[in-house]
Amino acid sequence: MKRDEVPEWILALDQESLEFIRKFVLNSGSLKEISTIYGVSYPTVRTKLDKLIKKIELNSKKEDLEFVSMIKNMVLDEQISLDVAKLIIEKYKSERVDS
Repeated sequence: MKRDEVPEWILALDQESLEFIRKFVLNSGSLKEISTIYGVSYPTVRTKLDKLIKKIELNSKKEDLEFVSMIKNMVLDEQISLDVAKLIIEKYKSERVDS
């Protein structure tokens, strides 16, 4: 993946969040292991993960809005038809839900 292809939601995360994700993946998603690594309780790690999930969701929604806005602008600039724009947006949204 090229640097300019890195999703915005990743770029929006601070270093601490990225390090948490790295440790989480390297420990196969075990919150118990992460709690041991950080020296905190399981509920504390769970809370940290929940906050991280919210950050990612928030930034993912921004990406969705930017994409839909770009498609709408293409209609306004007469680069694509309204019908094509609707199809693109519907397909985009359905794939985002499935993933």
